[in-house]
Amino acid sequence: MRSSCMFLQIMVILFITVTNIGAQTQPLTNKKLLRPFNNTISALFVFGDSTVDSGNNNYISTVIKCNFPPYGRDFLNHIPSGRFTNGRLVTDFAASYIGLKELVPPYLDPKLSLEELMTGVSFASAGSGFDPITAQLSGVIPLQKQLEYFKEYKRRLENAIGEERTKLLISKAAFLVSAGTNDFLVNYFSTQFRSKTYTVSAYQHFLLQHVQQFVQDLLAEGARLIGVVGVPPLGCLPVLITLNHHSPLQHRECIDSYSAVGKEYNWHLQNLLKIMRIHGTQLVYGDIYNSLNDMIQNPNHYGFDDVSSGCCGSGLFEAAIFCNPNSIVCNNASEYIFWDAVHPTQATYYNLFRSLRPIIDSVIKQ
Repeated sequence: MRSSCMFLQIMVILFITVTNIGAQTQPLTNKKLLRPFNNTISALFVFGDSTVDSGNNNYISTVIKCNFPPYGRDFLNHIPSGRFTNGRLVTDFAASYIGLKELVPPYLDPKLSLEELMTGVSFASAGSGFDPITAQLSGVIPLQKQLEYFKEYKRRLENAIGEERTKLLISKAAFLVSAGTNDFLVNYFSTQFRSKTYTVSAYQHFLLQHVQQFVQDLLAEGARLIGVVGVPPLGCLPVLITLNHHSPLQHRECIDSYSAVGKEYNWHLQNLLKIMRIHGTQLVYGDIYNSLNDMIQNPNHYGFDDVSSGCCGSGLFEAAIFCNPNSIVCNNASEYIFWDAVHPTQATYYNLFRSLRPIIDSVIKQ
């Protein structure tokens, strides 16, 4: 595994991480959603990176944006919403399944109604990570700033519905945190900011300390149900294969050394969440590593034809501004695991949601 100068090549584009395609692309309506198991989840609050950013980066000064075609090609009315994919995210599918609403909007959207605020928003920012330096590299919203936005959100809600109702809503809400990939790929493996000081193992534990602090901060703000998502098989991202394989055009296999780092980090993360559990709270680990890896290893089972390049452009390195209205785009994104060279397609996100559904069910039954 090498730590190279590829930072200048990928700092703009390397921001991530995560069947029934007809149902995914139907126009979304305001129909009343069913509540499986008659669950009482009040809202969904989301923190993290581009895997769960539904458009917050549209409202900040950064080049890490995707509010232009072909992003959003299969989204409602083909709108490029700011989601780094062709359609919906795992969080959108989850909110719809729980019975909250069809889409999780970005908190920074100034047009949000009180109802939208009360049923949940995303504070996530593409390019962010647990390590504060990661967000600084791209000029995006750090996790701690996302937490500050949540505190601001609570004040807005208290002014609108009162302190007690706000406290109850927060206590019955689900919180989701999805970050970590950028810390490794954009930060540790691409710059010397951390690699000069930390071994890989030491950096993993450094990140986990930030995870622990962030979870504790959410608990202090009234959260009682928190899910933390692990990282994917890092070495399977198309851009990583392109930049690190000796013959990326002919041989586009996953780079196991990168993926192994993510797998080890996930193991430690899962153990950390077990240790942190206290009475009256639920801390849940979300595994996307194994499900995404299974899609890559068994693509036919999921209806995929391409597992190592993106639908947009050449599929080898394009993402964010390099995947734009001038890019050539594949005809059927549902045949691709990756939409651009970094981010999954809507079809992949839907499969990831399905893999996480047993965990969601076990949580909302309680």
